[in-house]
Amino acid sequence: MKLAPLLLLTSPVALALAQEALPTRFGVVLFTAFQALDVFGPLDVLNTFSFQQKNITLSLLSRTLSPVSTVPITMGTTFGESIVPTHTFDAPPSNLEVLIVPGGAGTRAPDLTKEIDFIRAAFPSLKYVIAVCTGNALIARAGLLDGKRATGNKKSWSWVTSQGNKTHWVAKARWVRSSEKIWSTSGVSSGVDGVLNFVETIYGEAVATDLAHGIEWRRVTDPDDDEFAAIWGAKDVPPLE
Repeated sequence: MKLAPLLLLTSPVALALAQEALPTRFGVVLFTAFQALDVFGPLDVLNTFSFQQKNITLSLLSRTLSPVSTVPITMGTTFGESIVPTHTFDAPPSNLEVLIVPGGAGTRAPDLTKEIDFIRAAFPSLKYVIAVCTGNALIARAGLLDGKRATGNKKSWSWVTSQGNKTHWVAKARWVRSSEKIWSTSGVSSGVDGVLNFVETIYGEAVATDLAHGIEWRRVTDPDDDEFAAIWGAKDVPPLE
């Protein structure tokens, strides 16, 4: 169900009720070697959204409060960016409503127990989860995609799909609405289209359109509009269990 766009609500009472019901508390899972656009693409949509929906908040969660770098340790490069967390997985905010889980080379790290345990523990109290790229492998390992449809990065398709044998992996998809709570997006830039679809679904089509125009994003509105499955030879993978 689509809720009326906030910009079209004129009654102060209706606006207050809508704002109380709609999610306002967002969080992002961070780990070493996260993919920059997986995080900053969706966040720039939400940054712009915050200009009109001023009560939304953002928490950045990681193992420690030390800066988290996009640089993969194994790639032989020092080129990258760092972002400073606001909370640790051991002391998260108690009222998170929407959690964004990015991908990146770091999703292949040998020990992601803390990240996966946090996602699994947080999920029951969350309203929504948006997984981007190989971040879908993390939420699959946390059990969030058991018995559900999902997608992921097509270049890394074989690896992503190997991380969730209870999931029906859909190759030709820009994003998949896995459940009422979960958006699963394809690789990297698709996170922007996924979060815009989330905004459209939750806050209204006019809001999503305005945001896309504001950031000059040529939006993909059809979740099946995906050329990269063919480019990378990705095929659907049914659940094994």
